[in-house]
Amino acid sequence: MSAALGEGWELMEQRQAGAIPPERIRYRLTRLQRVLPVLPMILVLMAFQVLFWLDGDPFGPVLVSGLLDGVILPFVMLIISRPFGVTLTQSAAIVHNLRRRTIPWSNVQAIRMGSLFGSRTVVIYEAGGRRTRLRAPITGFLSWDRRFEEKFHTIGRWWLDHRGPDWAPVPPPGAQWGGPRRG
Repeated sequence: MSAALGEGWELMEQRQAGAIPPERIRYRLTRLQRVLPVLPMILVLMAFQVLFWLDGDPFGPVLVSGLLDGVILPFVMLIISRPFGVTLTQSAAIVHNLRRRTIPWSNVQAIRMGSLFGSRTVVIYEAGGRRTRLRAPITGFLSWDRRFEEKFHTIGRWWLDHRGPDWAPVPPPGAQWGGPRRG
């Protein structure tokens, strides 16, 4: 029995030693984060449909309208929010919002946590002064992600490992090189 255990540990050590780091990492909104914002809309729209029906409107058109409003619209919102997130590659962070944007690691000055409406997000600061707030990973009251801290540290570590040997910090735009001027 102990020989089998020893072989198992050796095999696991060989696998870990030969582990190849991934070429890319992708973070998206979790399923719960995509569904929770849509649920209240479904409930409100369906409640309106029931109220119209109770008011004496015919049930057939109410049902069809309710299906259109209460199911199709939230379904479209779920599909639209699916690609939101970030892909980490060897050379850049690819930000997936409504438009896709590539930020080279050599252009990144910092990766920080930011707060927006009570939710914590990841913010990428670029050399030109531009800030890019990622839509995923995110965590907050109705958008909880228990792995948010881990994802934030992974993004920061990925940047540090891939920014290149020639990377140098750039002062923020508007910063004065010689300190404050005296009058």
